[in-house]
Amino acid sequence: MSFLVCLAALFFLMFVAYRGFSVILFAPVAAIGAVLLTDPAAVPVIFSGLFMEKMVGFIKLYFPVFLLGAVFGKLIELSGFSRSIVSAVVKLLGPARAIISIVLVGALLTYGGVSLFVVVFAVYPFGAEMFRQVGIPKRLLPAVVALGAFSFTMDTLPGTPQIQNIIPTTFFHTTAYAAPILGVVGTLFILVCGISYLEFRRRQARRAGEGYGTGHSNEVELDESVPLVSPLLALLPLVVVGVANLIFAQLIPGWFGPTASATLVEGAPAVSVPTNTWAAIWAVEAALLLGILTVAVFGFRAIAGRFAAGSKDAVGGALLAGLNTATEYGFGAVIAALPGFLVIKAALTAIPNPLVNEAITVTTLAGITGSASGGLSIALAAMSEQFIAQAQAHGIPLEVMHRVAAMASGGMDTLPHNGAVITLLAVTGLTHRQSYGDIFAITLIKTMAVFFVIAFYYLTGLY
Repeated sequence: MSFLVCLAALFFLMFVAYRGFSVILFAPVAAIGAVLLTDPAAVPVIFSGLFMEKMVGFIKLYFPVFLLGAVFGKLIELSGFSRSIVSAVVKLLGPARAIISIVLVGALLTYGGVSLFVVVFAVYPFGAEMFRQVGIPKRLLPAVVALGAFSFTMDTLPGTPQIQNIIPTTFFHTTAYAAPILGVVGTLFILVCGISYLEFRRRQARRAGEGYGTGHSNEVELDESVPLVSPLLALLPLVVVGVANLIFAQLIPGWFGPTASATLVEGAPAVSVPTNTWAAIWAVEAALLLGILTVAVFGFRAIAGRFAAGSKDAVGGALLAGLNTATEYGFGAVIAALPGFLVIKAALTAIPNPLVNEAITVTTLAGITGSASGGLSIALAAMSEQFIAQAQAHGIPLEVMHRVAAMASGGMDTLPHNGAVITLLAVTGLTHRQSYGDIFAITLIKTMAVFFVIAFYYLTGLY
């Protein structure tokens, strides 16, 4: 019965998300409904002590990133920099390569350390502009952004600084560059299959006479009066964000040490936070501030008269995206605390092959919680010792276990209730009904890549 309660809550949330209902409203309904069926007396405690704690904790950590990312993306739009980038890319690569251009821009940003949530805000303005110029249906844009930001640079490409590639280092005592050959092989698989699928969908739409479409929400504003700047200048803010993020991520831990403390009034108790928790977030926030300043300086004339209205739109978008994702985080925490979740974890341990066991366990838990990092953390916290023992018994290097675990976390995590998916659709102004089918195709390709890499390892022994 407890197992069915978990599944019912999961499928209910996926259903309402797909039907276009607000996840901010229905994520707590699904979570508390599951608790009500398990132990009615626990509802108020779990709601206030777990759901709200996790939700507020997520906002505390990440809302400034959402806000700064939204402002950065809006300024890229208002300044005309997005139009310049699009025009330059179309001239350089041609309209036929619009999709791969957007994928590569998203990949460069995420591999540079920019949060995938920030990449959504930054890439959308010129992605939408490019799709409009070359006549590709806007409904395909979320899947294109997902391929560039949510897939191979999130957890597959060796050295990526995204959290999904960092979490396994704690459990397996590896580095971010673990199993580089498998990482490159997996990246090529995802890129080739993903681009092939998206190009097939583009050609299919063109044969049907479908263009960009009309009546879309959250459209990018076009102001033809704003002159096009040099594409190198237009790219400068993106480069500033990526490079500054890398630099600050290295410098901040050295500046503050293990604990960051500050006192505003002499003799008052110091305010302290653990640096390792906040360093990466501070680095992204500082990088985004520099990116915003860069756009403001070089695009001041275009932005000045429209900043007030544009900033309101950005704040509204950040609030919606942040709350959507935060409620998903709270939902995942409640589901992970239910007895039925323990049944699911226990059932997964019966798979004999270590790599297949790890891959299925991690991607299943990521799918249930709607979070790649959440599912990965839960799986490794509960089962890493078992995975290590199995790997040692079968002579499998822990670097391989690291790469498979990281890749699996980004497999089935992007189900309809996933926070990043909901954020992506909210930012692009599209619905699950319009765009989720193509996002799910990328999800399937990403999941298949994990098992392709496992097969490659067993066939070649290379890692």
